[in-house]
Amino acid sequence: MKAIEKKGNKAKYIPNYDHLFEENSQEKVNAKPKIINKILKMNFWAIIFSSVLKIIQNSPLYVGAILTADIINIISDPSRTEFIKPILIDAGIFLLLLIIHVPITYLRHIYIHKISRNINGSVKSVVVRKLQSLSITYHKDIETGKVQAKFLKDTDALETLFLQIIDSIIPNLILAIIYCVIAFYKSRIVSLCFLLIIPINLFLTAIFRNKIRKSTREYRVATENLSHNLLNIMVMMPITKSHGLEEVEYVGFKERVDSFVKKGIIFDKNIGFFGSMIWVASEILKLACLVFCCILAVNGTIKVGDVVLYQTLFTSISGAISNLIAVMPSINVGLDASRSISEIMNIKDIEVNLGKGDIPKICGNIEFKNVTYAYPNSDKPIIKNVSFKVKKGECIAVVGASGSGKSTIMNMIIGFLKPQEGEILVDDKSLSEMDLTAYRHTISVVPQTSILFAGSIEENITYGMKKYSKQALNTAIEKANLQELIDDLPDGINTNIGEQGGRLSGGQKQRITIARALIRNPKILILDEATSALDNISEYNVQKAINQSIEGRTTFIVAHRLSTIRNADKIIVLKDGEIIEMGTYEELMDKGGEFYKLKCLNDANTKEAEMALA
Repeated sequence: MKAIEKKGNKAKYIPNYDHLFEENSQEKVNAKPKIINKILKMNFWAIIFSSVLKIIQNSPLYVGAILTADIINIISDPSRTEFIKPILIDAGIFLLLLIIHVPITYLRHIYIHKISRNINGSVKSVVVRKLQSLSITYHKDIETGKVQAKFLKDTDALETLFLQIIDSIIPNLILAIIYCVIAFYKSRIVSLCFLLIIPINLFLTAIFRNKIRKSTREYRVATENLSHNLLNIMVMMPITKSHGLEEVEYVGFKERVDSFVKKGIIFDKNIGFFGSMIWVASEILKLACLVFCCILAVNGTIKVGDVVLYQTLFTSISGAISNLIAVMPSINVGLDASRSISEIMNIKDIEVNLGKGDIPKICGNIEFKNVTYAYPNSDKPIIKNVSFKVKKGECIAVVGASGSGKSTIMNMIIGFLKPQEGEILVDDKSLSEMDLTAYRHTISVVPQTSILFAGSIEENITYGMKKYSKQALNTAIEKANLQELIDDLPDGINTNIGEQGGRLSGGQKQRITIARALIRNPKILILDEATSALDNISEYNVQKAINQSIEGRTTFIVAHRLSTIRNADKIIVLKDGEIIEMGTYEELMDKGGEFYKLKCLNDANTKEAEMALA
């Protein structure tokens, strides 16, 4: 199957591997993932072609053995009168095989590695595509470090497994069959001796298989845990250093490193011991074959030159089977990696946009109709029977105590969360029927915590935008109250702000986030407690930017300081997931209800904080 990715007027074809991870509902939960079989089927003809190249590539071994035996038999035959011509013919054939060996080996190497690289890239692509399709609920619970390990290490292990199959397993099976057919054709007695290789190697494999499989899985889990822990250390570094906890963190990390090293050593020991046992068994069998063939030659059962032939064939067969057995650890690593990747690929908590039509031009009318929502694994709804209407261009503030459902409502407007009961309408059309990706192009969100990356101010503002005008950029900067900051920086708008904007203050970072929202000219703007973590001066600058941002667009504000929402067209007051009050600032203050209590409490806390700072 192919997926078409259009870019401009060009169409780039990339393998579509999503379907390879689809589960069969009739399969057992613990059944082995079928990803390997499916990849092999997709690349069937490529495998056939590479196997033919492998047969030609290895022809100097088995054809050369036949020619060598023939030359020895010629010169050891006293009844012969002609020696030079047949020897030259055999030598010429052998030389030809050696000459074509180089281009065939090069061609096959390039061919199979190109296939394996494409598989690696395709699997990495579909993992990222899958992560992007997962719901925000899943992303809140996901352990980023483990996902990184799956993305980097496990996809590479899957590539290695396929490379082993196409480069070693299948070709060695074919070559072993060819060697056995030649031996059986030349001497059935000797060929029966060759059959001893198989049961002995299978016996050794059976002994080590479970140990290798167990150590492989434990080593992978240890790798994922170490990656996850390292990411946490990097994120927590400012807190760690500010509390002088470097040694505590290091000791904890060192324990995980020791566990990781221990699991790795066990893994290496099992593979090393297994490999040495296979090699010793193979050498003993080769010695036994040599002795057996020499006895047959002395007795006149076979010719002297055939001893070389059978010894070469036996060595080749033994080597082929040993290679098959030797890649077993890599097979276990690859199979375990396929299970690991399938853990992500088989997650059902996804957003489905396929089959949904193009959305019409969004105006910004929003309606909640009896909406109820409870988070997974929770029996208590966070939102209960919520209903309200918002007209385009209105500014709506949502207030309430922590846990009252404010951010949940914002996430439902964005489409991150789906109502379990009721319906959300955008311009009188159900949000569940819309392509959420297209819908979100009309929305901008300013979260409570600024999300920035190491790059210039301009790159952070225009993130994801391939085309934008300087006028639009300057307008966004002006409305976000950023121009003064940019003028004070040495490189202006091209100043690198550091990882997560670490070179800027909280207010400066938040204003860049606002500019990022505004340059997209959204129809719907969501400000989720955008000033809650700021000091008074920073809040003033950000609030000034917000006041300039909301003009002409439907705006939802989750407010931390209630005095900042005085000019909102409507204020929704939430308590335990229910709307208990709704109205303008003046109406709610005159009412003296829940909003009035929240406002008085908010003012008291603000005054207390200011006195403490003074």
